[in-house]
Amino acid sequence: MAMLWKFMRVARYSKTALPPKIKVRGIPTHSRQSVPSDFAASVPCSSTVEVFGKSYPRDDYTNITEKILSKVGKNLHNKKHHPLWLIKEQVKDHFYKQYTGRRGNPLFSVYDGLSPVVTVQQNFDKLLVPRDHASRRKEDNYYLNRDHMLRAHTSAHQWDLIHSGLDAFLAVGDVYRRDTIDSTHYPVFHQMEGVRLFSCHELFSSIKDGESFQLFEQGHRTAHKQECHTMEAVRLVEFNLKQVLTKLMTHIFGDGLQVRWVDCYFPFTHPSFEMEINFQGEWLEVLGCGVMEQQLVNSAGAQDKIGWAFGLGLERLAMILYDIPDIRLFWSEDERFLKQFIVPHISQKIKFQPLSRYPPLINDISFWLPTETYSKNDFYDLARSVGGDLIEKVVLLDEYTHPKTKKVSHCYRIVYRHPERTLTQNEVHHIHQAIEESAVRELGVEGRF
Repeated sequence: MAMLWKFMRVARYSKTALPPKIKVRGIPTHSRQSVPSDFAASVPCSSTVEVFGKSYPRDDYTNITEKILSKVGKNLHNKKHHPLWLIKEQVKDHFYKQYTGRRGNPLFSVYDGLSPVVTVQQNFDKLLVPRDHASRRKEDNYYLNRDHMLRAHTSAHQWDLIHSGLDAFLAVGDVYRRDTIDSTHYPVFHQMEGVRLFSCHELFSSIKDGESFQLFEQGHRTAHKQECHTMEAVRLVEFNLKQVLTKLMTHIFGDGLQVRWVDCYFPFTHPSFEMEINFQGEWLEVLGCGVMEQQLVNSAGAQDKIGWAFGLGLERLAMILYDIPDIRLFWSEDERFLKQFIVPHISQKIKFQPLSRYPPLINDISFWLPTETYSKNDFYDLARSVGGDLIEKVVLLDEYTHPKTKKVSHCYRIVYRHPERTLTQNEVHHIHQAIEESAVRELGVEGRF
């Protein structure tokens, strides 16, 4: 499932320039607009952050690190034969072939080269995310400054694309979130957003006596519909959404796939659902979706239409489909990993053959927390910045409050394991010592080393 749709449930614009040659329907993928990674981002020793050649002034919200900026512009989803590219191409191919317009052109446009730098308004405000919503926290996002950030979800482009006149599109790209460190979480992941809008004629044309039905009414919001939608319209949109997504997952995972829907909450859809599939005897959550909030659709200039949206994570699908055990592997340049996905057809079955399992090295770190605001994600981010992908997992082992001073101590266990070679004790010692020193210097903790 797309991770921010999930975060929105638990607690995933001002109009900006769109890519050139934008068309309303049936256009090719905008892959070639991606910025080369060699020139994507840098951290100047100044009061600004530079991304894609543009400078953003630092302020009290700036928390982006060099490690994260080094990932901007890598565009793994556009690298041919990469497993994320294979998933993207399978989805794109399915939508292109399954849904066509009256002239036989693809109904859905695909955008996979949009800049990951967005405004806070794009990422949150235009999606109706409340000002006090937990998903906005500095502890959970990468901010360039108070006004700009690295997108936390591809939903950040929804409003702009609808405002441009599109009513059926897929947006694919890298998204960024500060998070825990383990085999299924990484601060950069890749997401696909899907949106489909319907006019009254498009929705009801195939229904007997459809001309008598309407999209909108003055009603009341219930668990099953928004106050402005008719029940007939919502039922058809929901049916179409679930049918489209069931066909998509069947296309990816094969016939006979069992699916179930779980009611949930997202700020930008209502009703909202999570889709789960039964894969190899286990129920797995794969995406979030729902009927778009009409307020969002109206503000983007499509007042006469109703629609649905979904968000899915490419890593999530690839890890399930190919049985990839560690999310860090998607960033590997090891030929033993990459060559397994060089296949003649994007839908060819692939069973990932694990690289040799190198032994882990485990070190603990304990410190007293500063009196100022402290977030576990601050430490996770620091550990990633220093140790990079040599760190497989960080776990909070113990939290202790001193009975007299009331000072709080955290003890974390750091598991070091290189995905491609054996680490030495000496290597890990130097990295661990650097993390200890950085934690004292950057976070203001008091070491118990």
